[in-house]
Amino acid sequence: MSKTSSEIPTAAALLIWYDRHHRDLPWRVSPPMAARGVKAEPYQVWLSEVMLQQTTVPAVKSYFAKFLERWPTVTDLAAAPTDDVMAAWAGLGYYARARNLKKCAEAVANDHAGIFPDTEEGLKALPGIGDYTAAAVAAIAFDQQAAVMDGNVERVISRLYAIATPLPAAKPLMRQKVALLTPATRPGDFAQAMMDLGATICTPKRPACSLCPFRDACEALRLHDPEHFPVKAAKKDKPVRQGAAFIAVTSEGEILLRRRGESGLLGGMTEVPTTGWTARIDGATGTEAAPFAADWQACGTVTHVFTHFELRLTIYRSALAAKPAADDGWWEPVTNLDSQALPTVMKKAIAQAIPRAFKSRD
Repeated sequence: MSKTSSEIPTAAALLIWYDRHHRDLPWRVSPPMAARGVKAEPYQVWLSEVMLQQTTVPAVKSYFAKFLERWPTVTDLAAAPTDDVMAAWAGLGYYARARNLKKCAEAVANDHAGIFPDTEEGLKALPGIGDYTAAAVAAIAFDQQAAVMDGNVERVISRLYAIATPLPAAKPLMRQKVALLTPATRPGDFAQAMMDLGATICTPKRPACSLCPFRDACEALRLHDPEHFPVKAAKKDKPVRQGAAFIAVTSEGEILLRRRGESGLLGGMTEVPTTGWTARIDGATGTEAAPFAADWQACGTVTHVFTHFELRLTIYRSALAAKPAADDGWWEPVTNLDSQALPTVMKKAIAQAIPRAFKSRD
């Protein structure tokens, strides 16, 4: 039996919904603004898309505002000291993205006269820009007919077509479906509409199907089982790694910090001395691994979940009358910690030993 016109998904139906129900976001040009001739700023689109990967919209808003205030243009960001960029990024996680953010800004400023390429291919040639970010910037900033697919879009597409293949194997088919739906006119609004639909209507649990512009065309709704989609492969249990962190504080209120190597997990970020844990091996958990001899007192443990493993750190604190030499680090006033490039796991470790070390917590 052939489908009626209302049972065939179209971009037009979604765009009508988006015009009425779009989210107002600081990096977005809304349909009313676009109607007045306002264009999306490629720098802001790129910056927001990098920040939004694996991070929620509410969490990104303050970081986005902070970055724009300090570095209003891509050339400003390119000229910024790397340590300042890493410190401003601290708390967003996935710190390789911050390093690539800086490298990409430098490439745009130095190799492209501060102007982002306007094609997917040109964008993908920049450091740190992959398929998703290139498609998003091309569509939203340059009106290119690019297929944009994030987690929200995957959920919408998987339900719209009742795609039974588990993720991640289903991604190529999903991308093909998104490409077929993406219109030549308003492709950026279509991409943002799909994201908004997944974020507000086609939610993981209890989707509001009665409000969905695709409700007549949705195969998952026809099967009475939208929450079954997207189908996901069985998750493997995350390994648990052990380690220790050492919080040394002087009578003058200074704490010992050091910088991690540029490569690997949390590369280039600031840390307190810790033992040699990685995603694959445990580190020592006792005071025999301390950076120097002192009266180290255990003060509990902290747990932090990374993408591929869970880390449990035993925390030790030592109050020092005299300040030993720091061959591979430096002594920083505790009052300056909010300005340091400390990842969340290190902030947790410090706060466990010094409860009021930070003015604000991630």
